Amino acid sequence: MKDNFESSLAHVLLLEGLWADHPADPGGATMKGITLETYRHYRMNPHITKEELRFITDEEVADIYKIGYWDKCKCYDLPNGIDFLVFDAAVNMGVGRSAKLLQEAVGASADGMIGPITLAAANAANVDITIERFSQLKEAFYRSLPHFGTFGTGWLNRVVSTKSFAQGLV
Repeated sequence: MKDNFESSLAHVLLLEGLWADHPADPGGATMKGITLETYRHYRMNPHITKEELRFITDEEVADIYKIGYWDKCKCYDLPNGIDFLVFDAAVNMGVGRSAKLLQEAVGASADGMIGPITLAAANAANVDITIERFSQLKEAFYRSLPHFGTFGTGWLNRVVSTKSFAQGLV
């Protein structure tokens, strides 16, 4: 397996966009998909402002995504395509939820932590089937959210885009 972090990051950044501060978004203000709370944690400064978040550097963004999502989900140990799907879902819905989607897609116990059993199941599974199943589970999760009426169209577009990108990495 090759390391798909840089290409995966580039695609996630296209999906995340730039500045957003939608009043209905429970994640609050974000810049390039990084929430204010995540940036405060990264900088170890609870007083970081929204304005400071707006000027987050590309290096900080890449570092946050690598350490906080790619590495936490052990994407470097996942098959091509699946690595990207897990990374994107971690960014968009949290590391634990992404892990559970992967575990459900490959038939592992869905405890929300990617360990040796999940990695073995993911590496033994058919990649095309896993991409399809993961995408279906992701869509079902989005549809279950109370904010689906507000953000659903974008989320469903994201499912289509990420599935297509993942298939291109196989």
